[in-house]
Amino acid sequence: MHITAEEKLMYQIMKAIYESGIPINFKGSMVLKACLMEAGYVEDTRHTVDIDANWYSEVPPTAEQMVHSLQQAIDASGTNLKVSLYRMYGEGRSAGFELTDPETDEVLFTMDIDVNRPAVPTKIYEVEGIRFLGVSPIQMIADKTAAVSTDKVFRRIKDVVDLYYLSSVFKFDSAAVRKTLKESGRELESFDGFLGRKQDLQHSYEKFRFAGGVNKPPFEEVYERVKTYIADILPY
Repeated sequence: MHITAEEKLMYQIMKAIYESGIPINFKGSMVLKACLMEAGYVEDTRHTVDIDANWYSEVPPTAEQMVHSLQQAIDASGTNLKVSLYRMYGEGRSAGFELTDPETDEVLFTMDIDVNRPAVPTKIYEVEGIRFLGVSPIQMIADKTAAVSTDKVFRRIKDVVDLYYLSSVFKFDSAAVRKTLKESGRELESFDGFLGRKQDLQHSYEKFRFAGGVNKPPFEEVYERVKTYIADILPY
């Protein structure tokens, strides 16, 4: 599996944050890529330009505390990047950070951090000698299945694509998915969009860009594979 230069840099930052002791675990596409690689997946997957994470602390952190902690961790790793906050977290909203090259002011990537959301199961991942704490495979499968069960699936087509990738290396355990969702206070919805509006879903898929020349499988192949993969949890 190919890792871009930007993704290697993002993994280095994730390692620096993990080693700093900041109460953060990671989620999203960067964790998915590491998870797939550990499980033996070799094909290229869609690339990403951001890091997603969860921050847990007894006292909600201030904007200044978050920026200072992240900057300190990055500086300690010897990486020359500047951290700045462009969106403060709030109800249903993550904190947004830009990481820029201090010499050119170019934004290299962004980081979205949710604060004190319900705790989720995690594990240590390792990519080319870089270790970090990320959400567990079952949590990723559960989250993506939940997204596909809603009408947000048309805006979250990447979750369908990710289930397509995951189906190659992980067995689908419907009981574990339901248990994981229940523990994080979530429920499955009707899957009406996924099952009943296939043409609209295909339209969303065709518009979805796979950056960096990564192979984009035919929609029919992706759809049928995912439908078969999650069949045990579908309502019909």
